[in-house]
Amino acid sequence: MKHTLAVLVENKSGVLSRVASLFSRRGYNIDSLAVGVTEDPEISRMTIVVQGNDQVLEQVTKQLNKLVDVIKVSDIGADDAVERELALIKVSADVTERAEIIQIANIFRARIVDVAPKSITVEVTGDESKINAIEKLLRQFGIKEMVRTGKIALIRGPKKV
Repeated sequence: MKHTLAVLVENKSGVLSRVASLFSRRGYNIDSLAVGVTEDPEISRMTIVVQGNDQVLEQVTKQLNKLVDVIKVSDIGADDAVERELALIKVSADVTERAEIIQIANIFRARIVDVAPKSITVEVTGDESKINAIEKLLRQFGIKEMVRTGKIALIRGPKKV
């Protein structure tokens, strides 16, 4: 089972390394990791997606809370959260294929962010399944490069994390 953790940490150098090494020392794989500064420039927020049962989640949470730079750890359930990913996908495209690629992008409410003589770069945001679906459709044209941010998430409603 996948769990999404929101981890508030002090915005200092070395914190990301300490958090990542905690996972590797315990043999847990991080499926997705996104880090950025919050509304308070002294605090960063890590959104970490990890696989495991409730026991693994409890162990990871306890270990994270032991780190000095960690302020708060929250499990964000998919039912009460807004979750998004961002992907940039560079697709091979000659003149005859451009219209079809643009049409696919429009269906997914994606944006064309770059057009070159032999490629088009598409920017798409959404949940994991949306990103996977557009990727699958664009594969027929030949994906030259692709990058994904990993999941970011916020709890719906009033601020809780």
